[in-house]
Amino acid sequence: MPERIGRYTVVKELGSGGMGEVYLAYTPGGDPVAVKLIRSDKLDPHTRARFEKEALIARTVIGTNRVARFLDADPFADRPWLAMEYVAGRTLLTSTDQDGVLPLPLVASLGMLLAEGLSAVHAAKLLHRDLKPQNVIMGREGPMIIDFGLGAFMDTTKESLSHSGMIIGTVRCMPPEQAGGNPKVTPAADVYALGTVLLYAATRHYPYDGVAWEAVAMQVTNPDIGPNLNGVPDGLKPLISSMLAHAPEARPTLDAMAGECRELLKSAGLAPADARLALIARTTAGNLPDPAKELLTPSFEKLLEGQVNIVDAGGSPLDGHRAEISTDEPTPEGGQVPEHAEPVVPPRNRSASGRQPVSKRVADELREEYAVNAEL
Repeated sequence: MPERIGRYTVVKELGSGGMGEVYLAYTPGGDPVAVKLIRSDKLDPHTRARFEKEALIARTVIGTNRVARFLDADPFADRPWLAMEYVAGRTLLTSTDQDGVLPLPLVASLGMLLAEGLSAVHAAKLLHRDLKPQNVIMGREGPMIIDFGLGAFMDTTKESLSHSGMIIGTVRCMPPEQAGGNPKVTPAADVYALGTVLLYAATRHYPYDGVAWEAVAMQVTNPDIGPNLNGVPDGLKPLISSMLAHAPEARPTLDAMAGECRELLKSAGLAPADARLALIARTTAGNLPDPAKELLTPSFEKLLEGQVNIVDAGGSPLDGHRAEISTDEPTPEGGQVPEHAEPVVPPRNRSASGRQPVSKRVADELREEYAVNAEL
C-alpha cells in the first residue's frame, strides 16, 4: 500500500478491481477522500492525454448531488491516479445482494435520481461509460455515482477487454456498441448501462450472463438475443426493455426515462421526495460502513501531521501544461481521440509552468461575467 498518492496520505485500501485499487486517504487538512490508482498496463500516451482532457472537464460538473465530486488527478504519474469525494455507504451491488431486490417504486426513484446525475455529466459533454451496480454507492443522501472521470480509460478495444477481474464485472453492463469494441459511443450508452443497474436492483441479475467474458460479449452484441427480463415487475418491464434496446437510437433519452419513472411513482401514490426517503431508509438500514470514522493509529496520525509540511507550490497536477493532441480532425463527443493522433506529453515537472491555477481562472471569469465584487 502506498504511503502517499499526490498530496494525499493513504490510510487503508477500500477495494480493487479491473481498473486499479481504491484507497481511503486524507488531505493535509484531514478531509477523507477516495483515491484510485490506475492500472499501469495499456497506458499509452493517447490514453493519458484523454484522461487529462476529461479530468479537466470533470472538475467543472455542477448541478447534481448524484455524482461524487471529482477533486484532482495526475494523468502523467508513473501510475495515474484520481481523487474523488469520499462517500460512505454500500454499493448497490452489495445492498441488493445482502438485502434483496427493491420494490418497483424504489427502483423508479433510483432511476430518477441516477438520471439526474448522468444528465449533469452529459451536460458537460462527458460520458461515464462504466456505470454498473458496483459504481453506485447507497449513502445517507441517496444513490451516488462514483468512478466518474475514468471514462477515458473505457475507450477500449476488444483486445483490452480481457483484463483479469474487469470484464466480467463490466461487459454485463456494456451496451452492444461498446462491448463490440467501438470506443465512439454516445449518451445512449449510459442509458443502456443505467438500464442494467435498474434491472439488477429489481431482479438481482444482469441482462446477459455467462462464465467467460467472451460468451457474455457474444450475447450482448447479438441483436437476435434479447435481454433476460425474468423477474422484472410488469409495470417496470416496458421501461427497462426500452433502455436495453440493441440499437442506441431506439433507447429513450434520460429525460424521457425519468418521466416514465415519475409516472410509475405517481401510479404508486408516492411523491419523488417521499420515494427518495424510502429508498434511503431501505438501503441504509442500520449503521453504514464508514472507514473514515474509525480511530486512526498513532503512527498514521504522525504521518498525517508530517504531511502539512509538504511544499506543494504547484497546486494540482492538472493546473500545469496540458497534453495537446495533434490532429486536424475534431475530437468526437465524449473525449475520444483518433488513433493516429500524436499526443504532445508535457514534462513531468509541470508545476513550474507559471500557469494560473484552473480554479483561479474560473473564479476570475465568473467575476467578470457576473460583475461580482471581489470583496464579497
